[in-house]
Amino acid sequence: MDSSLPRPITLLRSALLADGRLVDVAVTGDTVTDVAPAGTLRAPSATTLELDGRLLLTAPAEPHAHLDKALSADRIDPPLGDLGSAITAWAAYATTMSVDEIADRARKAALTLLAAGTTAVRTHVDVLSHGGTGTVAEAVRGALALVQVRDELAHLMDIELVALAGPLAPDAHVEAALDLGVDLVGGAPHLAEDPLADVDRLLAIAHRRGLGVDLHADESLDGPVTLDHYARAVRDWPRDRQYSAGHCVRLGTLGPDRLAEVVADVAAADIGVITLPITNLYLQGWQHPVSTPRGLTAIQALLDAGVRVAAGADNVRDPFNPVGRSDALETASLLVTAGHLTPDQAYAMVSDTARSVMGLPAAGPVVGARADLLAVAATSVTDAVANAPADRIVLSRGRLVARTEVHRTVAAPARARASVPGPATVPVP
Repeated sequence: MDSSLPRPITLLRSALLADGRLVDVAVTGDTVTDVAPAGTLRAPSATTLELDGRLLLTAPAEPHAHLDKALSADRIDPPLGDLGSAITAWAAYATTMSVDEIADRARKAALTLLAAGTTAVRTHVDVLSHGGTGTVAEAVRGALALVQVRDELAHLMDIELVALAGPLAPDAHVEAALDLGVDLVGGAPHLAEDPLADVDRLLAIAHRRGLGVDLHADESLDGPVTLDHYARAVRDWPRDRQYSAGHCVRLGTLGPDRLAEVVADVAAADIGVITLPITNLYLQGWQHPVSTPRGLTAIQALLDAGVRVAAGADNVRDPFNPVGRSDALETASLLVTAGHLTPDQAYAMVSDTARSVMGLPAAGPVVGARADLLAVAATSVTDAVANAPADRIVLSRGRLVARTEVHRTVAAPARARASVPGPATVPVP
C-alpha cells in the first residue's frame, strides 16, 4: 500500500492510443478535457504522469463479481466439479462465516482488481438464508460486509452491490439486505422449483423498491429458459434503472428458431447480457466428456441483434472457480479463444460495454469522458490482450490509484556473450 495514493493527475504525457496516435491527455477533476499531439500540452510536474509510450485504454469494469465468495477456496478445499457441487460446498462453508472474515476477503479481492486496472465492480452478495431457516441477522452478514468494503473503497473505485437471493430466501431477508444499501435485486431463478414464478417474485421486489435488476439466468446447458420471460416483464419498465442478466449459458445450446425468439425479446427490453467465460468454461460440461460444450452464451447472435454484451470474471478462487487472476485481460483473452471474438471486441466487452451495462458514465482517453484509465506496456490492444503485461498504471476519476512496475533481467544469447559482459538487462517501459 502507498499512503501517497490516490494522487490527482492533470496531464498524461506521451500516451499511445489504440488507433496508433501518440498524444498528451489533459484531465480536469475526473474528466478528460483535451487530447493533443504528444509534447504539446503542459501542466505542473507534480500532477504530470509520463507514460513513455504506454498504451492508454478505458479502464476495465467488472460487471459480475462475487466478492463475498472470493479467495475462499483454500479455506473450503472444495472438490472439483460442476455447479451443483460448488453450490453444496459453498453452502456448507457459508454457515461458518463472520462479517469480518467476508469483508477481509472481499477487500483483498477488490484491491487486486484495482491493481490490475479495474476501477468499477458490480458484485453479487448472497442473502445467507440457510435454506429459508436462518434469521435476518444471519441472512445479511454478506451484505453488511460488502457495504462496509464499498464505503471503505469509495474514494478509489465504484462498487455496486446486488442482493443474490436464492429460491428459498424469504422476501423479508432480501428486503433487509436492500435496507442496508444494496443497490440492485438479483437471484438465480433457474435453480427454483418454479423458475418463472421466482423471476416474478424477484421482479416484484424490485418494482416495490424502484430498483434495477441483475439476475443469474439460465446457467445450464439444458432445462428451462427464463430470460425471455424476464425480458418481456421489464420491457416497459423505467429506463433510468439497469436491467441485466449474467451467464445465460442456455442460449448457447438453443436451436436457431428458439434462440431468435429469446434474443429478440432481450433486444426489445434492452437487457444487458453478461457472459462469464472463466467460470462457465470451468463449471459447464462435466457431464459431456466427448465434444464438451463451451458453456458460453450465444455471444455472436446477441451482438448481431444489437444487445449490449459485457463480460466479467465472475468467481475467483472459490468453489465455483479454483483459479482466476482478477484481471480483465484474462477475461478478454478467453473471449477471443472460446468466444471467437477479435481482441478489440473482447476488450470493449470488459471496458466500455461493461460500464454501459453497469449504468456508469462513459470513460476513456476521449474528451468529455470520465478519466478512468489504464496504461499498459503494450503496442496495441491485441498485444495487451495477448500478453497481459503486468506493468500497469491505473487512474480512477482522474487520480492515480495503482501502479505496478516490472523489471526483467534475461541472460544474453550465446552468440552475443563474447561481446556482452554479464547478463543482459531487458528493460520494460
